Amino acid sequence: MKLWYLATPYTKHPDGIEAAWEEACRITAKLILANVPVYSPIAHTHPVAIHGGIDPLDHEIWLTADEPMMQAATGLMVAMMTGWEGSYGIGVEIEAFTRAGKPVVYLDPDTFEITPRNEEEQRIAEEGK
Repeated sequence: MKLWYLATPYTKHPDGIEAAWEEACRITAKLILANVPVYSPIAHTHPVAIHGGIDPLDHEIWLTADEPMMQAATGLMVAMMTGWEGSYGIGVEIEAFTRAGKPVVYLDPDTFEITPRNEEEQRIAEEGK
């Protein structure tokens, strides 16, 4: 089974982390409704941080917690939301997936068009839908 890891900005979201979480949830829901197996670290762990008393901004905690899901995922889908290019976490995720030889694709959050980095990633993205 294919599983996409969805990267979305969090600390760099212009409207704050709550708005980042809400937007990540909306994108994740649309992907689920389109039958795309997806894991969103922001959608899935923001409430854990807030209600569990864990610092939501501590990259060391969250990147460590997300590592098993990155390893399990087939590829990385980067939602090109406002702030994504300046996101430290997304940079780390892109680097990790690239180092692992896994595809990285870019998702337009308005049109839901996917842009892969190369032809091989295009093929994998099409198979993963």
